[in-house]
Amino acid sequence: MPAQDPAGPTQEFVSDVFARGCTSRAAFEDVTSKWASLALLALGEGRYRFNALRRRIDGVSERMLSQTLQTLERDGMLTREVLTAIPPRVEYSLTPLGARVAEQLRGLADLLEASVPELQTARDTHERDRG
Repeated sequence: MPAQDPAGPTQEFVSDVFARGCTSRAAFEDVTSKWASLALLALGEGRYRFNALRRRIDGVSERMLSQTLQTLERDGMLTREVLTAIPPRVEYSLTPLGARVAEQLRGLADLLEASVPELQTARDTHERDRG
């Protein structure tokens, strides 16, 4: 059995989403942005071309979607495939990591969608009490 370092593991191998410099925290910030979460949820439904994805995510600008997809590609959540066709097309799909993240987000989205009446009541009560 190898001897253990009494100082413990080196910081580069410790993952802690609460630590400022941790890669998992940076990825968490990327994934939990509004547009990234919605893009991951949409791509969890299947492959999308850019404009179809933009239509699916109501309200996102072309520039913001482009930036979001680049960030998710950098983080290993999705792949961008250029298809040789006339005209050339680009399709986006989830990587295995992206699919696992999208599955977790889907559970959250399902919970929130099922809770709309409760959410609306809470919002109405809050407004009435503040008003």
